[in-house]
Amino acid sequence: MTSGRVRRFDPERRDRIIDSCLRVIAEQGVAGASHRTIAAAADVPLGSMTYHFSGMDELLHEAFERFTTSVSDRFEERMAQAGSADEAREAVVRTILDAADPRETVLSHELYTLAAREPSFRDLTHGWMARSRRGLERHFDPETARLLDALIEGLQIHRALDTQERDPSDARIAVARLTHAATGPTPAAG
Repeated sequence: MTSGRVRRFDPERRDRIIDSCLRVIAEQGVAGASHRTIAAAADVPLGSMTYHFSGMDELLHEAFERFTTSVSDRFEERMAQAGSADEAREAVVRTILDAADPRETVLSHELYTLAAREPSFRDLTHGWMARSRRGLERHFDPETARLLDALIEGLQIHRALDTQERDPSDARIAVARLTHAATGPTPAAG
């Protein structure tokens, strides 16, 4: 005799939980991401959380890994499409200026904060930076790629949090100065 419970076939449940985890983090931060809030957002029974993940750290790690992989894939594709150093400079500028998705900004900052507090999450940030630099190294030497990676992150943060609208040419000038300084004289602003 059966208990009357019908087990629902749900092969995408694990992926839905991971996606819901990212959604909850974007809305409430890591601090607001609990098994209960994520299960509710994913529309799954609370027991599914422990069935699919050994704990919150495993779920957060997999969710942020999905996020960083997605962002890295887009960036690497953008850099691969650049056929020259000038096109690569423009791709970097577009990356800075196109970073207007508030959800991605929040997720990035939440990951940085988590990795700063919890060393077990630093592999994600290190891997993300390494992939960004590899994309940049298609067109620039390793030191310039490292500096450009930091410039991208810094300017994206400033653009997201500044109370005044910034002139988009600021990004173009900064990228030109940094990349030309590595290969020759600094171009004039303007």
